[in-house]
Amino acid sequence: MDPLFASLKVAASGMTAQSERLRVVSENLANAQSTGTLPGSDPYQRKTVTFAAELDRASGVNLVDITAVGTDPTEFPVEYRPGHEAADEFGYVKMPNVNILVEMADMREAIRGYEANLQNIKQSRELISMTIDLLRP
Repeated sequence: MDPLFASLKVAASGMTAQSERLRVVSENLANAQSTGTLPGSDPYQRKTVTFAAELDRASGVNLVDITAVGTDPTEFPVEYRPGHEAADEFGYVKMPNVNILVEMADMREAIRGYEANLQNIKQSRELISMTIDLLRP
């Protein structure tokens, strides 16, 4: 496969993976305060994304792919809120294991990765356009 078209395919797979990562981060941020509804029940559990390199046999290039959207196994922090509907008999509520700072860092990294792949596509498109211009009589 032509290297320019291969670079387009790699960048497109990277953009797709980073887009999915942004979706998961957004879901984590949206549920950062979502507690259980019953006393002692578990709250929202933070989701994580796992990337992997996958060989595309048709083009012979390695593409990035999301192999799994899992959950973070860290323990839930506990807050003292005796009047809350999810409070246990001692007044403690399990809170989601979502750290806003970590999620914002993940979001920033995903956006930077998306932008880098977009820049790669722009450069490849420009090189293809320049090649076509050179072939014109």
